[in-house]
Amino acid sequence: TGLMSISAEMVRTLREETGAGMMDCKNALVEAKGDAEAAREILRKKGLAAAAKKASRTASEGVVGSYIHPGAKIGVLIEVNCETDFVAKTPDFHALVKDLAMHVAAASPAAPVYVTKDEVPAEALEKEKEIYRAQALDQGKPEKVVERIAEGKLKEYYQTFCLLEQPFVKDPKLTVGQLIQEKIAVIKENIVVRRFARFRVGEGGGEAESGAE
Repeated sequence: TGLMSISAEMVRTLREETGAGMMDCKNALVEAKGDAEAAREILRKKGLAAAAKKASRTASEGVVGSYIHPGAKIGVLIEVNCETDFVAKTPDFHALVKDLAMHVAAASPAAPVYVTKDEVPAEALEKEKEIYRAQALDQGKPEKVVERIAEGKLKEYYQTFCLLEQPFVKDPKLTVGQLIQEKIAVIKENIVVRRFARFRVGEGGGEAESGAE
């Protein structure tokens, strides 16, 4: 299939879905032979590569966003940083902050406790691994595979308690970390979730968790 089969409508739709540039969308559709889903994947991989290069850049601007869950029983404050005040004021950035705050409020099966894996205290990890090792041994697993099972279970622990590892509530095919990477590719600045606080009526104070990458 050549360039002629890629319609302007297909390019426009892909651009709206991904936020990528017109030529990038057209080239991705050509490479994917008109398959919109494959084109999205191509753009995503290119975007992730571009985003990785921006990860070391200082992000000291940004906003504090909030979300109150319907019923007003759960509320979230979240600080998300970017590189410039210009980007901090854009609708795209504000929409991302709102989505992230909403995710923290609605996350299931558990609300996140940490932003990144690096924030989990070593003693908490060791305690978890001890539980997994004991469970595996109780199930009669051989000693040599117990450690491997424990490491595998830690991945589940991260997905449950670390914000960036959780499946994004509005699109569970993406983790929150992947969502941010995609936004970095579109916004073209490093974006960092600095910290968040989640308040639930009746709980002993807000669970305020903070961290920086």
